[in-house]
Amino acid sequence: MATEQDIVFDYPKFRAAVHFVCHECTPEELGRVKLHKILYFADFLHYLGTGEPLTGEDYIKQQFGPTARHLNRALRDLQAEGLLEIRLHPFYGYEKQEFISLKPPVSNRLADQDRALLKEVTGFVCRHTASEISELSHSEPWRSANMGERIPYFSAGGILPYEIGDEDFKWVEDEAQRLGLVA
Repeated sequence: MATEQDIVFDYPKFRAAVHFVCHECTPEELGRVKLHKILYFADFLHYLGTGEPLTGEDYIKQQFGPTARHLNRALRDLQAEGLLEIRLHPFYGYEKQEFISLKPPVSNRLADQDRALLKEVTGFVCRHTASEISELSHSEPWRSANMGERIPYFSAGGILPYEIGDEDFKWVEDEAQRLGLVA
């Protein structure tokens, strides 16, 4: 497993992931809340499966988070390049952003297994309401950070509803101590 200090954010890959997810969904099923959650779950599940996050993005604990630190930048860049359109749509007294992919994603930044993971997570998230998926995302990793702080990847084991062993707890404790998060 990569330590927190070893994790490097890959912005081009993150941008490719954002475009891929927007292309996979209809505008009605994907809003900003769900987009944040898809990216979060994909990065943390990839970390659990491979020891490395998919993109290395920072996810911040917010009331309706986790939120991806660089999502606004990626959306602006994709829109400026004519790859994505963002529309505001009335939604239960609020305005919901809808993302329309204008061109198919063409990128060598995502491997086949990356696209498969993103597709699987997207399907799961889009079958739920934004409220349901927000509640689901407020699991152990989200609770491990204070409001406004980065959620550490080493807490990723807490997103799955399964038991982890003593060896896993030992690794998490060691990593937390090394980073000075606990005494």
